Amino acid sequence: MIGMNLWWILYIIDGLLFTVAALTVLYLFIFAIASLFYKHDEINRAKRQNRFIIIIPSYRRDDVIMQSVNSILGQTYPQRLFDIVVVSDHQSEMTNMRLAQLPITLLTPDFIESSKAKSLQYAILNLPKFKIYDAVLILDADNLVEPEFLEQANDAYESAGTKAIQMHRLTRNRDTSMSRLDSIFEEIDNSIFRLGHNVLGFSSALNGSGMIYDFEWFKSAIMKVKTSGEDKELEAMLLRDGIFIEFFSNIYVYDEKTRNMAAFNRQRGRWAATQLHILLNNLPYLPSAILNRRYDLIDKLLQWILVPRTILMGVIMVMSITLPFIYFSLAIKWWIAAAVIMFAFSVATPDHLVDKNWDRDFLRAPIVILWGLANIVWIGIKEMSSRILSARKAIRRNFIHTK
Repeated sequence: MIGMNLWWILYIIDGLLFTVAALTVLYLFIFAIASLFYKHDEINRAKRQNRFIIIIPSYRRDDVIMQSVNSILGQTYPQRLFDIVVVSDHQSEMTNMRLAQLPITLLTPDFIESSKAKSLQYAILNLPKFKIYDAVLILDADNLVEPEFLEQANDAYESAGTKAIQMHRLTRNRDTSMSRLDSIFEEIDNSIFRLGHNVLGFSSALNGSGMIYDFEWFKSAIMKVKTSGEDKELEAMLLRDGIFIEFFSNIYVYDEKTRNMAAFNRQRGRWAATQLHILLNNLPYLPSAILNRRYDLIDKLLQWILVPRTILMGVIMVMSITLPFIYFSLAIKWWIAAAVIMFAFSVATPDHLVDKNWDRDFLRAPIVILWGLANIVWIGIKEMSSRILSARKAIRRNFIHTK
């Protein structure tokens, strides 16, 4: 009897896990195939030149911030039409002295708990009241751009027909296995969540930098952001407001990738926790989105409900390896799911990333994925333990002991 119960438990767990994994695989597969039909249309020259405010939050990035600012200052776009604000958070006095000599606005907050959202809010609050801007461009401290970047961004912003655009982040460093894997993963995300989505009429996902927003909309929206996942919060606000997000794959922002596995796993763990937090905050909007046919918002909530890619690949690998030793026939469907998702990822990977290092990096990917899965589980356990501890403390504080 006990043996039968154990088998039923195994079947239920296997069935539930596979249902969630199969839905995620199907979702990724559809948009990966759609990305093949994306057309790189020529962007027409804009008749109007917008005035940009460029905000660069820089938290302890003394090593790269000067190079980033200089790449923006070297634009062919008229300098009277853009201002640069660098939010130098916990950077050295030497870095701040060097930044202060440049024709930019330098802000030096002293946050107890730093976040990119706080830096963006601080920048908006400290802008001169007499300055008028049309659009805000968000860059990271390690981003580099070409001299024609702002001209291209202005053309894209005018031709988009929307007031929120995401530009193409490309890797500026591919000198380690981890940075090469990170660049492959990001290009897969670009294909599925940006190119494929735009092809099928859905909004592109935001990417954390290389984003342009309508200034008045952003000035109001950024003050409502409360978490470190500011791009996801802003994305949800845009979709709730019915603002389409367009992706421009031929306008490049060069971004530095993580060089070691520990940093990569911390990043993925933070993203998974942020995704869950944003999903819980936005799920109440799902019924009204369905009633009002807000397909963009429905798609985004569905995307956040599905399993993150690192967890998905880790689960597929674990089940594909262990099930043959327990019940062979149960493993077959997992092997099919693995084949489908690998095909989808191969379709979504640009040809230029398949180079002489591809084989070595590909063999290392399973280790990275499994280690990342373990790290995400560990972060989840710590987060849950922290919340339970906080709840206990709150109960003790509020408990009135009577005789």
